Order: sequence, then structure tokens, then C-alpha cells
Amino acid sequence: MGIKSDRWIREMALKHKMIEPFAEGQVQAGVISYGVSSYGYDLRVAREFKIFTNVFNTVVDPKAFDPSSFVDYVGDVCIIPPNSFALARSVEYFRIPRGVLTICMGKSTYARCGIITNVTPLEPEWEGHVTLEISNTTPLPARIYANEGLCQVLFFEADDVCEISYRDKHGKYQAQRGITLPRI
Repeated sequence: MGIKSDRWIREMALKHKMIEPFAEGQVQAGVISYGVSSYGYDLRVAREFKIFTNVFNTVVDPKAFDPSSFVDYVGDVCIIPPNSFALARSVEYFRIPRGVLTICMGKSTYARCGIITNVTPLEPEWEGHVTLEISNTTPLPARIYANEGLCQVLFFEADDVCEISYRDKHGKYQAQRGITLPRI
């Protein structure tokens, strides 16, 4: 299994619609960078957010998640409360090839501010908008900028193609659009 370069990412995005919309180069002027980097793709966070709130004192339960634990917000800047988190989605829609697995890492600009992005791997033949979990680990409110880079996706091509892909097993998050809450 090997990590894929900017050339491979451009080819897959343009010929096979792996990433839409696709920024061929790395956009940096006046924004937190996004687009193709040397060995990855810096995805952008969209303008829709679900900000966690504990006004109803519910228990966080992945098997029975209470959607009222979130406040919906749409805007160019999202403020995440201290020691809290928000869910968001990528601007880009991904179509992962069968022989590829991705890992997503937070960008250093946010990490240096105590803002951590958590994304699970994008499995072979998964497609959709990426649901992003953005944690503010600081005791202060944190600002997130919509339509700018939030995290970097690294692409790994397997030596052997998997027997069962995410599409084959009819994964519950297949073709998700928008921010998707936990499902069982």
C-alpha cells in the first residue's frame, strides 16, 4: 500500500470525478489553504454546522443520539463554545475508488489553536459529503471559517483490491449528503 501523489489525485479527480468540486492547485491567498497538496487534498468545510449544546442535559449515546443536542447554524464563520464541538460537512463530494483507502488529518493551522478535527477513514467505494467533527479543546470560544481548508485527506492505494467494499456491504453512510448524525 502506498500513499498517492498530487499527480495521481489530479488524474483521479478530473477523469473519475473522485472529488467534486475540485481545486487543482492549493489555494492559499488570504484563506486557510485548500486543494491539492504534495500528497493529499485539503478539503473545505461547508457553511452548515451543528453546534453541540447541553441545554437539555441529555446523555450522548451513539445508539440513540438525540438531535436536539445540536443547534443548527449556517454562516461564513462558526463559533464553537469552549470545550465543546460542532459537526459540519465537506464542501467536496468524494467517490473513493475500490482499491483506495483514505485517512484524514487536521490542518496544523487549526491544531496549533487547540482545534482538533476528527474524521474516520473513507473506505473503498464509499461516496458522499464527509461529516466532520470539530472539537474546541480550549477554555475559549473558537472560530471556524467556512469555505476554507479544515483537514487533509491522504490517499492510499492498496496492493490488492478488497473483496468487500463499503458499497458492497451497503454501508449506512453511503452517498450521504449534508451533515449525517450517528446511525445504527
